[in-house]
Amino acid sequence: MQNLDLPSGLGPIAPARACAYAVVRRVFEQDAWADRALHGEAKRLRLDARDLALATQLSYGTVQRMATLDHVIERLARRSSKKLDAPVLAALRLGVFQLTFLDRVPAHAAVGESVELAKRDAPRGAGLVNAVLRRAAREGRKIVAQLPDRTAEQAALRHSHPEWIARLWFDAFGAETARALMAADNEPAEPSLRANTLKTTAEELALRLPAHVVDEEALILDGPFDTFGAPEWEQGLLMPQSRAAMAVARALAPTQGERVLDLCAAPGGKTTHLAALMGDVGEIVAVEKHPGRAEALRATAERMGATIVDVRTADATHPLEPTFDRVLVDPPCSDLGTLASRPDARWRKAGRPEALASLQREILEAGASALKPGGTLVYSTCTISPIENERVVAAFLAAHEDFAATDLGADLPLWKHPTMPQYLQTFPHRDRTDGFFVARLRRRA
Repeated sequence: MQNLDLPSGLGPIAPARACAYAVVRRVFEQDAWADRALHGEAKRLRLDARDLALATQLSYGTVQRMATLDHVIERLARRSSKKLDAPVLAALRLGVFQLTFLDRVPAHAAVGESVELAKRDAPRGAGLVNAVLRRAAREGRKIVAQLPDRTAEQAALRHSHPEWIARLWFDAFGAETARALMAADNEPAEPSLRANTLKTTAEELALRLPAHVVDEEALILDGPFDTFGAPEWEQGLLMPQSRAAMAVARALAPTQGERVLDLCAAPGGKTTHLAALMGDVGEIVAVEKHPGRAEALRATAERMGATIVDVRTADATHPLEPTFDRVLVDPPCSDLGTLASRPDARWRKAGRPEALASLQREILEAGASALKPGGTLVYSTCTISPIENERVVAAFLAAHEDFAATDLGADLPLWKHPTMPQYLQTFPHRDRTDGFFVARLRRRA
């Protein structure tokens, strides 16, 4: 893939569109993670906060809507998207997204700059890009509006999800909820931050940011903000984290002086939250299997002032001695609750629930073995998938008579599970935050 020049060499192409085009190509041609690709390209192009906000909207929206965009492209180009050169397809996807799904983008800018992007990497395809986008400006919205969504397969195309996700949600929650979930996945994720109470308060942090306070720890951004380029990030004053993710550490509710185990701990949002709730008094053993992620977790804990965190590079399925007062089991999952903030996750084949449930059960068993009698364990995932959530917990409880679920739904009634109210299940379309499942279990004394 050809690199783009720095802003001085961009000519008539806006830096935000150049950045989005590069991110789209890296995601679909190099299997890059969208958030990491965006961070790298934005830093290289030196985008300010406003341009970064536009680049995020364009790149994330294009990646999320890929299936629907390709349908429109194929209708207008009268050929399969698989037969188009990669830079041509990237320019078309970016242009069609703007013309079909955004209201405040001038058509001449979406068409003209997409054509210029194609000219640089595939000059012979620029004419096709121009012709298709001019038609998209007239016909794109009508094509999408006419797509049916009565069945799971139809809804998958209209809302740009793999069919397996649409079928899973149609079967588990019914057609109306499934459609609402998929529609919410294509909207921008709530821009929430957690104030690191080891160093500041939400009120103090709000005075420095374009944000308003939601509770004692959570803030919602009110305008463009480059989180990872901000001094507040370097100073360890904040952590990008959804309100649902914050509920996980609160559900475990550790207190000062306790010994806490955090399995699958990277990247460290929940680990450092636990340390803050404990006032940095006690011990947190944070287990992470991958050495690179473990090292990054150590750096995060240091930046956030979480001195009680002991990062261990180890396999979370290996049992430990029952010496912990509280255990957090946050295993790898299909990420179906975070598809708005992780736009490429829906297209990754590795995330199938069936392939993950067995590993999740192993890690839950290991976490339970490390818990003292009378201790508390929280099992959480950032997914909306019964096979990974309530079924994993049900199978565990059936095999362990010394464990019982406690009523989290009574603590947070607005987020309680629709059919098992002792658990939490947040839904992006209903709760305006990530989709998380949380169960709290107690071991008999």
